[in-house]
Amino acid sequence: MERDTSELFEEFKELTASEFFRRNKQMLGFSGKIRSLTIVFHELITNSLDACEEAGILPEITIELKKLGKEHYLLKHADNGPGIPENYITKVYCQMFAGSKFRNIQSRGQQGLGCSGCVLLSQMTTGQPVKVRSRYKDGETLKGVEMTLKLDVKNNTGIILNKKEFETDRTGSGIEIEFKDVSYSMSEQGAYEYIRRTVIGNPHAKIIFKDPTGNKYTFERATDQIPPLPKEVLPHPKGVTADDIINLCRTSNKKRFKNLLMDSLSRVSSSKVQEVEDATGIDMKKRPKSITWKEAEAVVKQFDQMKFMAPPTNGLKPIGDEQIEKGINEILLPEFSTAITRKPQAYRGGVSFIIEAGIAYGGNAGRLVGNQRKAEIMRFANRVPLTFDQGSCAITEALKSIDWRRYGVRDLDNAPISVFVNIISTNVPYLSTGKQSVAPEPEIVKEIRQATMKIARRLEKYIRTKRAAKNEEMRAKIFEDLVPVVIKQSAILAEKDVPEYDKIMDEVTHKAKIMDMKNRLKQPEIEPMQVKMEQANRFKAEPIRNDEEEVDEE
Repeated sequence: MERDTSELFEEFKELTASEFFRRNKQMLGFSGKIRSLTIVFHELITNSLDACEEAGILPEITIELKKLGKEHYLLKHADNGPGIPENYITKVYCQMFAGSKFRNIQSRGQQGLGCSGCVLLSQMTTGQPVKVRSRYKDGETLKGVEMTLKLDVKNNTGIILNKKEFETDRTGSGIEIEFKDVSYSMSEQGAYEYIRRTVIGNPHAKIIFKDPTGNKYTFERATDQIPPLPKEVLPHPKGVTADDIINLCRTSNKKRFKNLLMDSLSRVSSSKVQEVEDATGIDMKKRPKSITWKEAEAVVKQFDQMKFMAPPTNGLKPIGDEQIEKGINEILLPEFSTAITRKPQAYRGGVSFIIEAGIAYGGNAGRLVGNQRKAEIMRFANRVPLTFDQGSCAITEALKSIDWRRYGVRDLDNAPISVFVNIISTNVPYLSTGKQSVAPEPEIVKEIRQATMKIARRLEKYIRTKRAAKNEEMRAKIFEDLVPVVIKQSAILAEKDVPEYDKIMDEVTHKAKIMDMKNRLKQPEIEPMQVKMEQANRFKAEPIRNDEEEVDEE
């Protein structure tokens, strides 16, 4: 029996963004117990770094993770940023697709899902509200407000359960939030490793972390230089689609299509507009809102056939090779390190990007597996560590394609090496909403290879010099053992006194040459230390607030 059409649509429903992600939390990266907790750390730390940098503040982040039960944790996160005005607190923590990152600008986050996604996961696993504390400036007045919030999934908004104001003498914000069905781990994908890599890619940040076992780690900043703020850049004509053109036309207040193209796209001059008009026959004086889809397609097709200047790169702000080296040296204490920042390039014809690469050898470089150090790949995008989905990432693909034996590394997997790669762009081509792997665009893969091979050649020179110095020392040791015996026995046979032979010994053993080699290696006098738990001994021990004391979390 056929059903009536109206009956078929009786169960037709509309989902808010919150409802959609409640059913598809894996799209936010929340899949697996270790990964879910690490993604929470990622989202909260990223927001704190962005807020501090935009306010011109050197970031200082305090994180405490307490175990409440099996796979049940309380996370307290605090920063010294500018704080969040009271009217925006529910939007930041309880509204999907809300934020200040929907611009064509280099940014750690791009979707406005971070904090609200964390609150959603907490609510889904514990049913508990979250507590947010914010200290912010209202004009010249410092204000403090504490809110207890729940996310209204059906309406994608926040519900304020409790609110109180308090006095404060500084700015900052924080959150107390519970999670179940998550796991803390010291593994490569765990929260500790995420923090460690964050400090390498953000050497201006200081992070204090107290883990569930009571161990406290203070990751000091390696530089006091706050990164310059990136600038918003206009889309390049080689990277736009017909839909982009139509959207610009609908939202623009320009009176002429010509002015819209020149003001809304980079590298489009009046002569280029005239070239488009001559080729397509479209009247460039038309009102933008009258442009049809067919005309937009014709414009994009003509753009593809034209030559434009490369996309502007003044909006991109890389870490810089000097700062990368400082971050690497502060955390890894390597025998050798070097870094490079490449010149800007473009992928898909119109999206600019910069590749940065660094390499560390010896010391605490590499992953400690048992008693052996193995190579590790540290992948970053806009300074953010990518700890998951490594196999499908352009960075991994590029590094695996290099013949490391050419650079003195016979077995990369078992070498004490850390390779750092960071891609800077206004539009990083992530493979999923989880933002953990970069699409293997040919231009990006090529640039990563070029950057890595450049620093690998520097490593090769260091390894070659080190091996030569070792061989010379072994040779010298043989002479140091034999020459005195030969001289003494010769003196006995000649019935003469044993002569002074220190000068002869220095010449035979090439002492000056060996000292020169050692100086060129520039090896640090500090002995490499064990990582993980032993590394905590070198961190500065500072008193952390007791549970009863006030905590400025976020």
